[in-house]
Amino acid sequence: MPTDRPIIVVGCPRSGTTMLQLMLHAHPRIAIPPETRFVLAAYRERREFGDLRVPENRRALARRIVDRRETRFCDLGLDAEETVERVAAGQGTLGSVLGTIFQGYAARFGKPRWGDKRPAYLHNVDILLRLFPDAQFINIVRDGRDCVASLKEMSWHRKDIYATVAAWARAVDDGRRAARRLGSQWHELRYEDLVADPHGRLTELCAYLGEDYHPAMAEPSAVAEVAVPSFKTWHARTRSPVTTQRVQSWQSRLTEEEIALCEKALGSRLAAYGYEVTGAVRPAPVDLLRYGWKAAPQRFIPARRGLSRAASRLRRVEDLAHLPTSVLTQRTASSGADHRVDAGQH
Repeated sequence: MPTDRPIIVVGCPRSGTTMLQLMLHAHPRIAIPPETRFVLAAYRERREFGDLRVPENRRALARRIVDRRETRFCDLGLDAEETVERVAAGQGTLGSVLGTIFQGYAARFGKPRWGDKRPAYLHNVDILLRLFPDAQFINIVRDGRDCVASLKEMSWHRKDIYATVAAWARAVDDGRRAARRLGSQWHELRYEDLVADPHGRLTELCAYLGEDYHPAMAEPSAVAEVAVPSFKTWHARTRSPVTTQRVQSWQSRLTEEEIALCEKALGSRLAAYGYEVTGAVRPAPVDLLRYGWKAAPQRFIPARRGLSRAASRLRRVEDLAHLPTSVLTQRTASSGADHRVDAGQH
């Protein structure tokens, strides 16, 4: 049975999330937009807009999203005024406000199913679940050494080598926790396996999503022009065919000292995902100390999240959930049936 469940793509930055976004966007039923910046911001700012069951409050929130450049709404190719009015006329939850915008993007391509992609969602799965309880998550994992090597070369990346290594460790740890919690709502694949056998891995992915596989998905460069903004020059490779060329490129892109640090700090995590560790060079003690300092704050994150979830259970929280089209259709049909029964009784 066809579904309209949201699809959320996550992963450490430079793990292949954009390539996977394009592969999904190439599917005739699925539209995944360029990376946006309004979902988490809207969640943080939601109380500024009051009760979203009130159309004017939804209109004000939509206005905030479409008017601010930092939300990247402009990359969706949607009419701002039409979007605002569609949100105002829609359902009264934050998830439904956001879902309406993504549905508009999917409608632009004549597709029934939508999703979103952003690496930061990997660290905010709880929020995404509150907004989209029936979402299907896809986590793409890449060799941490290749991620570190690629991040080092990004103009927008400001972290030093120690914080960069720690970022991959955090991504892996958060992914593991999410996988345990979400079960069948979580699908994981390795970048290396995807580029080596795109047809096979995408067939498995489509089975998870409840969709038929389409060969066009293995040629993501065909849709890069419409789904990746041209100013993102760091995604230039998405306009080329899928290749294994960058697999294990860390061997020439990292120094011996950087390789040693990665393998010592990430060794067990790398091995758990099937990445071979050379262990050829031992890192300097000072490098391990600096890494430990940068990675230390991550150890308290699970405890903080656990306390936050416990606090949410103890107090009544507002309904944020997006209502899927299938649910709305069922409710409408049920309401209609009740109305017919009432009319018959009178």
